[in-house]
Amino acid sequence: MEINLVGESLKFMVLGMAIVFVFLMVLVQVVKLQAFIINKFFQEKTPEVTKPTSIVTEIDDAHHVAAIVAAISEFRKNQ
Repeated sequence: MEINLVGESLKFMVLGMAIVFVFLMVLVQVVKLQAFIINKFFQEKTPEVTKPTSIVTEIDDAHHVAAIVAAISEFRKNQ
């Protein structure tokens, strides 16, 4: 009785790869189902974002400009 080892190994390789492929496809479907269930029962609440007033933004911009001007003048003094 002669056994073709190459043929047998190819069959086992194809069988193993098919099992892994099927397992991964099932895993993807289970994760999608889990995400659907979690999103259905535990929806994430988005916080309301309030836009800052323009006065506060202008004051912040003025502080940034003043800091930049002071840094540049200090740098030019040291040269």
